Amino acid sequence: MILEFIGLLVAGYYFFYFIAQPFLDCDLHLAYKEKYGKPIDTLRNKVVWITGASSGIGEHLAYVLAVAGCKLILSARREGELLRVKERCLAGNKLLTADDVEVLVLDVVAIETHEKAFNHVINKFGKLDILVNNAGRSQRALWANIEIDVDRQMFELNVFGTISLSRIAMKYFSKRGEGHIAVTSSLAGVMGVPFSATYTATKHALHGYFGALRLETFGQNTKITIFCPGPIQTAFLAESFTEKSGEKLGEETAVSDAKMSAGRCAKLFAVALANEVYEAWVAYPKMMILVYICAYYPNIMNLLPKFISSKKFLNMRDSKEVLKVE
Repeated sequence: MILEFIGLLVAGYYFFYFIAQPFLDCDLHLAYKEKYGKPIDTLRNKVVWITGASSGIGEHLAYVLAVAGCKLILSARREGELLRVKERCLAGNKLLTADDVEVLVLDVVAIETHEKAFNHVINKFGKLDILVNNAGRSQRALWANIEIDVDRQMFELNVFGTISLSRIAMKYFSKRGEGHIAVTSSLAGVMGVPFSATYTATKHALHGYFGALRLETFGQNTKITIFCPGPIQTAFLAESFTEKSGEKLGEETAVSDAKMSAGRCAKLFAVALANEVYEAWVAYPKMMILVYICAYYPNIMNLLPKFISSKKFLNMRDSKEVLKVE
């Protein structure tokens, strides 16, 4: 009877997930935290370093955290764009001063500069509370045609730069006795995604790295958040890798109701940070249900290609045709 009762509880738990999901734009745990957990403004006065802060999710996360009263370090390669983001952060919260938002130009691939950049942050603010590893680029390419140099370049950017900076932060947090590392992954880190093979691999790698770190530091006061967005309305396609080294896709991202706004995505990211959520999934219901099936019902997932072609999946993801696929 006890096993039957436990079985019913488990079945009911997953059934409730599927019933609730059509009404949510994130996983149920994050939705609960948004409604009943710690508010974002509990992060007030936290020192937060965001890489990839010049555009997209990183840019909009900076705006949300500025409103909450965080002190920010904004990093990316484009100083002009970072200055623009800084001005908007200051405009969003009149209580912040120019000294509360630091622009720190950084190429995360230049690993030899990470230690100096980290020391600059500590010298500037006296501490670091949260490191948000957000820098990265997507990809659209045919698996068989991807040049090996593209694989190397994408891992350097999406994985090794993040790991290098996080290891420096982890040593600091361990000595300090507290800290929080966050990383922007993707739903592509949870399931395989066609026509983005290297991108998918880099995101899976992040889950492996930080999953291991989580177990190694279990019981310590260092928190980890892996944030996994689905289709978001940002200009990511213009900078996306292709199958050829040195080439950018250069496509304009289609505006679609199927994509979540960058602002809403950033707010959910901030909720995950405030509540120290380990892993958060964010997307509209159609994509979220697909991910749930992939993660929890792999036998059903194996049947889906019979009903959803890889080309249809690509077009659903981008809301337009960006690759010629037979």
